[in-house]
Amino acid sequence: MIKKKAYAKINLSLDVKGKLENGYHEVCMIMQTIGLYDELSFDVYRIDTDTSRASGEKSEGEKASEEDRIRLSCSFVWSDIEPTDDPKDNLAYKAAKLLLPYFPEGTGVDIKIVKNIPMAAGMAGGSSDAAATLRGINELFKIGLSDEKLCELGVKIGADVPYCILGGTMLAEGIGEKLTRLPAIPKLYLVIAKPQAGVSTKYVYQTLDALENPPHPDVEAMQELIVETSKKGARSKEAEPSKEACIDGGRLSGADDVSASFAKNISPLLGNILESVTIPVCPKVAEIKKILLDNGALGSLMSGSGPTVFGIFESEEKANLAAKVLIDMCTAAVSAVKDKSDTGAIEEAFEKVPAKDIFVSTTVNPI
Repeated sequence: MIKKKAYAKINLSLDVKGKLENGYHEVCMIMQTIGLYDELSFDVYRIDTDTSRASGEKSEGEKASEEDRIRLSCSFVWSDIEPTDDPKDNLAYKAAKLLLPYFPEGTGVDIKIVKNIPMAAGMAGGSSDAAATLRGINELFKIGLSDEKLCELGVKIGADVPYCILGGTMLAEGIGEKLTRLPAIPKLYLVIAKPQAGVSTKYVYQTLDALENPPHPDVEAMQELIVETSKKGARSKEAEPSKEACIDGGRLSGADDVSASFAKNISPLLGNILESVTIPVCPKVAEIKKILLDNGALGSLMSGSGPTVFGIFESEEKANLAAKVLIDMCTAAVSAVKDKSDTGAIEEAFEKVPAKDIFVSTTVNPI
């Protein structure tokens, strides 16, 4: 059995340059892996005659169908909601289907997903599951595909999938598939909140096209800050991220004073052009931003097309206090992610109450 963590992402800055002829939008954004993740496991099973016949009475020698060779189950830890009625609608299933030609003959893969990342949240939960599936099956069957090849396959599922395969701090351009690795940022303490109300990504982009002069964030200024912070020695050479650290969430240590200084510097540069569309139709986004800012956040921003909002804090203590305010206001499920400084590993403990109005998470950025 192979186990993988599928990490959520946030957009530290998101701009839309315009609409392309193919209907997609040209974006320029900085994405960052965070410590909230889904848990996936992958196991091999043999396909016998009974299994094959169960899905349609196949004659001897007939190849097993897609349904025979991919099994997928999915559950939430914080809700009774089922992510999808049909496993084929799950992006992880679609990722597994792309690798079917590489499955050894007579074998199938059993995929189990435990969802910690809220659905339709602007945090690439589905894309990250797909990315983890490509990596997991590649390892399970010892296929040997490179990251570049996995990214080529992943973009067929969604523009965010290549980023989720690579992880870390990235500048994303094009439709999101043109990725440039940026220096790893100092750790950030975040509070993440998602209201139950959702918003259609398609609607957000279509409505944005009709707006005149929406406010554009300064993505270049944020990129320069990240590069300059690295040059000033916020990260030692030994602390630069390995590929596995970026993919699997190994946190790079940074002095607390460096992290606090970076949090103060980056917060004024947070920007997301899509807020101009989402907030009018989902005012809860603005409400959560205000609560976070009123309770110690240095900056707050909506991630992706929303409706998830995050706030940046200079310390874990302040982040936890702000999260408690949100929890006290709305029944919620909380996950607290804490760093083990001696090993760099991440330990997660859950405090659960029925999830009704809002999902709240306090998390340490793992990269």
